[in-house]
Amino acid sequence: MAALIVFPNLAAARQSVHLNPVVAKLEAGEIVYGLSTQDLSLSHAREVARARADFMYVDMEHSPMDFAALRTFLLAMGDKETLLAKGNAQPDVALLARFAPPPDESEWVVKQALDLGLYGIIFNGVDTPEQAAFAVSTMRYPQLRDSRYPEPRGIRGSSPGNAAWAWGVSVAEYRRRADLWPLNPDGDLLAVMMIESEEGMRNLDAIAATPGVGALFPGAGGDLSLSLGVTQDSPELEEAFQRILAACVRHDVACAISANTGEDVARRVREGWRIIRTTVRAADEGRAILDP
Repeated sequence: MAALIVFPNLAAARQSVHLNPVVAKLEAGEIVYGLSTQDLSLSHAREVARARADFMYVDMEHSPMDFAALRTFLLAMGDKETLLAKGNAQPDVALLARFAPPPDESEWVVKQALDLGLYGIIFNGVDTPEQAAFAVSTMRYPQLRDSRYPEPRGIRGSSPGNAAWAWGVSVAEYRRRADLWPLNPDGDLLAVMMIESEEGMRNLDAIAATPGVGALFPGAGGDLSLSLGVTQDSPELEEAFQRILAACVRHDVACAISANTGEDVARRVREGWRIIRTTVRAADEGRAILDP
């Protein structure tokens, strides 16, 4: 959002509406559909803002880490007409991003990304619970003495002005909401851990059990298959996917996966995956198969 918008029923919305549509749907037990891109053009931002999806994640692991372009893209996604029709500040499509540094070297990247107003970070190559805990800490502000959720300790520096502007809320309201869900039920930030190695597979349960982790994500499987020493069509890779899903279920954490066709989307939803990275067409086809 490019401006602070005041809604007549915002006081009620503050109590009942998550600003992050991904969090809102996960909390309601619904399936979340998302897209990914490296295209940060203004025209694409406008298209994305009204896409039939719940999130867009910008891949800056495999494209330039251009924060100026990311800021422009985020602001261009601000769809005031849709917000006014809703009567609250929740966008239809949340913007997340994935970055190049490993999670234990990403503090400055996370700080800059969240200060732009992103709704979540996808941490690539999470291999240990210690890396997951550090990633969580980079997304949290240090908590007040009377915080109901004091741990894990936050290390995010305080400069919320731009993020509050992008979210369309006051600084005080942003501070209240800028915490990790489901650790904090009122939080609107999502921390996603990508499992891409044999070491990550060995530590699945410990990573999933880390407070503040919102989802696990094996991505498209390219890095994971290479780490396992198998091809992407190998049964061993599918077995790894199912192990990740089982860990998510055991620890009540959302599980994300990529699906490229309607049949794939429907199959993954039936298996229990709650976040599907796909295309608009495949998502529509998958929904039609699931609910003919």
